[in-house]
Amino acid sequence: ASRSMQVSVIIPTINEQENIERAVSSAWDAGASEVIVADGGSTDGTLEIATALRCHLVHAPTGRAHQQNAGADQASGSVLFFQHADTWLVPQGISQIRAAVELGARHGAFVQRIEAKGWRFRWLERGNAWRARRGRAYGDQGLFVQRELFERLGGFPDEPIMEDLLLSRQLRRQGRPAILAGPLYVSPRRWLRHGVIRQTLRNWSLLALHRAGVPPRTLHQWYVRHDLPAESPATH
Repeated sequence: ASRSMQVSVIIPTINEQENIERAVSSAWDAGASEVIVADGGSTDGTLEIATALRCHLVHAPTGRAHQQNAGADQASGSVLFFQHADTWLVPQGISQIRAAVELGARHGAFVQRIEAKGWRFRWLERGNAWRARRGRAYGDQGLFVQRELFERLGGFPDEPIMEDLLLSRQLRRQGRPAILAGPLYVSPRRWLRHGVIRQTLRNWSLLALHRAGVPPRTLHQWYVRHDLPAESPATH
């Protein structure tokens, strides 16, 4: 794949000092043209670490949709790759994106590898790959999209949660997603914190309610941010 194709990696952060170095380093090692850290108000060491790793820092209101759109506004690449801070790329990750785009892909995501042992995690990975192939990729599968298409669709919808799923659905109407072999590694922190079954049932419940017409702003009350206590819903 041609290295001349500019791929901008955009990483939204909020208090990610534990993970940001691995996420950013993996993007540079994979051949990113630039790495933009779109921060939503971190109060830990996230910004210092990102600055030391030659990232372009962008500040935005808290919320992944706001942060990722702000990062995209500053990006110079013809392809945008949105990478969550608790994920990391394999060394060939960016060249997989370039090769897919050269073959005509306009958007897509990666096969996930959750960094934990056990059949439940393998079951989750398979289910997530199946869902992504049907045009419903989540942000922790790493979404890539050609910039002109992203801009034409208006970026991520201005919603407090499910912005990734809503954009994936819009993208699916423009053509099938390319699901890249990756894998994109994912920290198991969310599942370990809430329990695999409980976290999965929570996700399914939110999706079912959304399909039944409950708006994301209402569902947001049941979403727990990673850096807040498990029993307190997100307050942003």
